[in-house]
Amino acid sequence: MRTQPPASLRRIALLVAYDGVGFAGSQAQAPGRRTVQGELEAALVRFTGEQQRLRLAGRTDAGVHARGQVCTLDTRSRHSPARFVTALNRYLSPDIAVRAATEVAPAFDPRRHALARRYEYRIAYGRPRSPLLRLRSWQLPRPLDVEAMQQAAALLPRSPADWSAFAGALGPSRSPLRTLVACEVRPAGAHALRVWVEAESFLPQQVRRIVGALSRVGLAMTPQAFARLLEGGPSSADPVAPAHGLTLVKVRYAPEALHWTEDCDDDDAFADGE
Repeated sequence: MRTQPPASLRRIALLVAYDGVGFAGSQAQAPGRRTVQGELEAALVRFTGEQQRLRLAGRTDAGVHARGQVCTLDTRSRHSPARFVTALNRYLSPDIAVRAATEVAPAFDPRRHALARRYEYRIAYGRPRSPLLRLRSWQLPRPLDVEAMQQAAALLPRSPADWSAFAGALGPSRSPLRTLVACEVRPAGAHALRVWVEAESFLPQQVRRIVGALSRVGLAMTPQAFARLLEGGPSSADPVAPAHGLTLVKVRYAPEALHWTEDCDDDDAFADGE
């Protein structure tokens, strides 16, 4: 499929944030299912009158949030990138927003040109559940051994490995090989932690299964037993952590491919605005 638009079109990249609770995922699906892609495309029609299929940097499941999703659109309009931000946000619902926009090369592809994707997973533990955290964190009532979880995360391979044990169902032609760049467990207060996971790309459920297995380490499993989970059969690492604790934080590109003119770093003011 051709990704480079005709010469008369400009390609605009959008940095998008959304609360995933009200969406059936990021990618367009069957009619009647609300998706991030569908909402953005509908807003584009209302703004420019152009009906097209936007391209997203990555797929997020139902309930998964984002503050660093990237997508591209092709337009014949002469509106500035800043105008796309203000106009699209006018037509978008409160649970989705365009944070920034910039013009990119006609051949830029947000999925193929991504160097890495970074996710954050939030866990609250060791105290009674909080209604205010129910859609943002996985709440575990028992105390967790955070140090053991950190040791386990450090044992995961940082070279190409078969991650089928930590993946959902894969098609017959899909490779289970992925290269993990980073996996860190960071305390975020007396009863909270964040798991940061980064790779060039991920398999379905890979991050949520990593987090789910790490929670077992926090309760009883040894870090060594956790590392051996990679040797298990397809989809054998469990549990699958709930989607609502997961956020796509950032998609990283070479600076010459994509550079936001605004300050769009993963600042805590934006990340913790709940």
